[in-house]
Amino acid sequence: MVLLAAAVCTKAGKAIVSRQFVEMTRTRIEGLLAAFPKLMNTGKQHTFVETDSVRYVYQPLEKLYMVLITTKNSNILEDLETLRLFSRVIPEYCRVLEESEISEHCFDLIFAFDEIVALGYRENVNLAQIRTFTEMDSHEEKVFRAVRETQEREAKAEMRRKAKELQQARRDAERSGKKAPAFGGFGSAGMTGISSGSIMTDSIVEPEKPKISPAPVRPSGPSKALKLGAKGKEVDNFVDKLKSEGETIMPTSGKKASEVSKVLSPPVNMESVHLRVEEKIALTCGRDGGLQNMELLGMVTLRVMDDKNGRIRLIINNNDNKGLQLQTHPNVDKKLFTAESVIGLKNPEKSFPLNNDVGVLKWRLQTTDESLIPLTINCWPSESGSGCDVNIEYELQEESLELNDVVISIPVPSGVGAPVIGDLDGEYKHDSRRNILEWCLPVIDANNKTGSLEFSVAGQPNDFFPINVSFVSKRNYCDIQVTKVTYVDGDSSVRFSSETSFVVDKYEIL
Repeated sequence: MVLLAAAVCTKAGKAIVSRQFVEMTRTRIEGLLAAFPKLMNTGKQHTFVETDSVRYVYQPLEKLYMVLITTKNSNILEDLETLRLFSRVIPEYCRVLEESEISEHCFDLIFAFDEIVALGYRENVNLAQIRTFTEMDSHEEKVFRAVRETQEREAKAEMRRKAKELQQARRDAERSGKKAPAFGGFGSAGMTGISSGSIMTDSIVEPEKPKISPAPVRPSGPSKALKLGAKGKEVDNFVDKLKSEGETIMPTSGKKASEVSKVLSPPVNMESVHLRVEEKIALTCGRDGGLQNMELLGMVTLRVMDDKNGRIRLIINNNDNKGLQLQTHPNVDKKLFTAESVIGLKNPEKSFPLNNDVGVLKWRLQTTDESLIPLTINCWPSESGSGCDVNIEYELQEESLELNDVVISIPVPSGVGAPVIGDLDGEYKHDSRRNILEWCLPVIDANNKTGSLEFSVAGQPNDFFPINVSFVSKRNYCDIQVTKVTYVDGDSSVRFSSETSFVVDKYEIL
C-alpha cells in the first residue's frame, strides 16, 4: 500500500488540512482535491472513486470529507481500515467537525497523521498508542521533575535554617557587646559593616535594589536606542502584513464568541407587570430502571413596578393532568381561584406590593411513576478483555419540552487515561482532574429526542455511576401559564412580560 496523501476537505473540494507522505507540490494536491467532488457519483454506495492515476478513499464527516489519496495498485481493504483510523483520530482533537475547529487544531491532526503513516506505509498502531505518542508522556521526565522539586524544597529549607542561625548569632553578639559576626563565605570581610537591622524576619529578605537617579533631560530628536514596546509593534506589523497577504490569523487567547453567548443571556424586556414561572426538579433513578423519587416544585412570582397597575388579577390556564398539588398565597382569594382559575387578592380594594417579588401560586408534584420522567438515561457498561465498553442513550419522554445545554456527567476511573470514544451524538469533554466524561448536547427536543454515546476505558461496571444530568429549559414541565392580566375594575387587559425557566436541582442515576 502506498498512501500519497491524507486530507480533510469541504464538500466543494477545498483543502482544510492535508498531509502528503510523498513528494507532491501544493498545486498538485489542491488540484486532486478540487477534482474529487466532481468524480463522486451520488447514486452509488461506494466509499472510493478512481481516476487514471490515483484512487480516492473517503468517509463523510457531517459537512466535511476525510479523504485518502492512494495509488491504484494499493490494497483497498487496507485503505478502508486506515481510513477508519484516520476518522477516529479527528474527534480526539476537534470537539465539533467544522472547518474553523479543524483549522484551529491542524497541527495536532498532522502530528497524529504522521503516527499512522510513515513514508506512505501504514504503521501498526491503534488510537491509544497515537494519543500516547503525540502527548510524549515520559515517566523518566516525571521522575526527574519530582527529584528536582524535592531538591529545591530541601535547598529552601536549608536557606531558612541558615538565616535563622545567622540571625540568632547576631542577636547573641549584640547582647554580649561583641562585634557582630560576618556573614561567612567568600567576601565576608567586606560585609562586616552591615547594620544589625539588615535581617528582621525569619525568612530570607532580598537586598534592596539601588535607587536610580533620574537621567538628565536630553534634547528631543530621533533616537536609535531600544524602546520598550518596540517588539510588540514589530509583531503587530508582521501580523498586519500576513493579513494583507490574505492569511487567516487565528486568535490565541480570549473566549470564543460561542462561549460568551452561552454566558451572557439576552436581557428580559420587563413591563411594569412582570411574571416569572419557575420550576425545579429533583430526581433519582436506579441504574437498572425504576424511579426511586421525583419531586418537582413550581412557583408563579409577580412583580409590580407601577402603582397604577397594583389592583390586578391573573388569568391562569392550567392544562396539567399529572396530579399536581396547587397552593395559593394566603392573601389570594382561594375560592375565586378554585372556581375560575383567577388569582386576585381577597380584598379587591388592596393593591399588590410595589417593587417586590411576590409568590402568588406554587405547586408540587411527587411521584414514582416512570412515565413522568422527562428525560430517561440508560447506561449499559459491559466488561471486555481490556476494560469496559459503555453504551449510554437518552430519550426525551416529555416531547413538549425543549432542553438546552444538556450535560450528562459520567464518572470514569482515574489513572487509566482518556476513554476511547466510538459512536457519538453531540460533543464530549474529558475532565482528567475530576475524572468525569461530560456528554454535551446543545438541544434535546421532539426532533432530537434520542441519542447515544459509546466509549471504551479500563474499569469495572460500578465505576460509571452515579450519572448526573443538568439542563435548562424555557418551557415548563407542568402546563401552567398566565395567559392574561386584567384590572380589577373594568376587566381591561394590562400589558405584562413573563419568563419561564425549568432547571435541575438534582438529577441522578445511581
